[in-house]
Amino acid sequence: MRALDVLSGAIRNSFRSRLRTSLTVIAIFIGAFTLTITNGLGTGINNYIDTQLSSIGAADVMTVTKPQEQTEQADGPTEYDPDAGSAISADGPPGTTVLAMNEGDLESLRAIDGVVSAEAVVSVRPDYIQNGSGDRFEISVGEAGESPDLVAGAFEPGASETQLVLPTDFVEPLGFSSNEDAVGSTVTIAVSDGEGTQHELDATVAGVQEPTLFGSTALMNDALTSSLFDLQQTGVTGDTGFASATVRFDDSLDAAGIDDLKATLVDEGYAGVTTADQLGAFKAVIDGIILVLNAFAIIALIAAGFGIINTLLMSVQERTREIGLMKAMGMSGGRIFGLFSLEAVFIGLLGSAIGAVIAMGAGTVISSVLSNGLLEGLAGLQIIAFTPLSIATVLLLVMGIAFVAAVLPASRAARQSPIDSLRYE
Repeated sequence: MRALDVLSGAIRNSFRSRLRTSLTVIAIFIGAFTLTITNGLGTGINNYIDTQLSSIGAADVMTVTKPQEQTEQADGPTEYDPDAGSAISADGPPGTTVLAMNEGDLESLRAIDGVVSAEAVVSVRPDYIQNGSGDRFEISVGEAGESPDLVAGAFEPGASETQLVLPTDFVEPLGFSSNEDAVGSTVTIAVSDGEGTQHELDATVAGVQEPTLFGSTALMNDALTSSLFDLQQTGVTGDTGFASATVRFDDSLDAAGIDDLKATLVDEGYAGVTTADQLGAFKAVIDGIILVLNAFAIIALIAAGFGIINTLLMSVQERTREIGLMKAMGMSGGRIFGLFSLEAVFIGLLGSAIGAVIAMGAGTVISSVLSNGLLEGLAGLQIIAFTPLSIATVLLLVMGIAFVAAVLPASRAARQSPIDSLRYE
């Protein structure tokens, strides 16, 4: 019997007992549906986090601070040490402080192997943003990552002219009719200096993007950041230092190389954190939740595997005389094993394919409903997303479980004696 004949025979035999096969397929469908949905959930959330990551930070950039040396907590106030340096507030949990950095620290960072550049992180606090003579609005600003998720326009962080990217929820209040209408226009940003004098600076709207995980923040290019900071520092005397530095490292470094660079920074008295590190804990929690959900789906598939075993054992018993006849006509035990194994694999494929197709349809609908409702504030989030690789993985996994489940009944069929089988009543 040719391999094609074995395959076609296995498919036909799967439907001999339609009710029994249908119940087994339904059990497989439940597990495959759940596994496909949970995988899609993980893919959708991680895709959104990756998009946000590229919008707020480059892959080859880390924020470096100079942490205070941890000492044993003593009763009462700590005695002042003039050589310890001044401590200033840093972004982090309440009460977090770091030592102030200066130009000497930047030179030290630039001298570290693997570091391409090191620049002070400057804080710009605009008073307002305005379009022409229209209303003035408070706005938060930040530096752009390597590839902001723009809905209109194009942005060049290194451009010589002052540019910014507006959040979409500022487009209409500033008097623009659409995102495209805002691109290329000039807006005014005001900052106050150390003496309280207000300065205005014009900037070109280079692009528009949806609000990120960190809210409605306007992204500035290097030229705009530098110009606003210089205006803000007017009248400020003395070197106040800065809390952190932006270090750009060799983009050819792999994960191990980045870890080595962080270790070198620690040895030099600094601490480096990438944007991926900042979102890493969040991704770890999401991946953990998805893993637990996947475990429930696997349990359902294992239960369905026992259904396959039961289905095939009953099929072997019902077809005992048929097996004896096939052996008497020269069909080998391996062919018989393959025949029953293929029946199980086909049932697994059928159940998983139905589950995957329905899961993709349901996931698309659910994602659309949530995007226009509960998750409307997280623009660009497709909560459930599917990839060909994840779908193929689910199908192969279910077919593998089905094959393993078929080993016992298929082996029993292959070992049967043709004489005893033909005598079976």
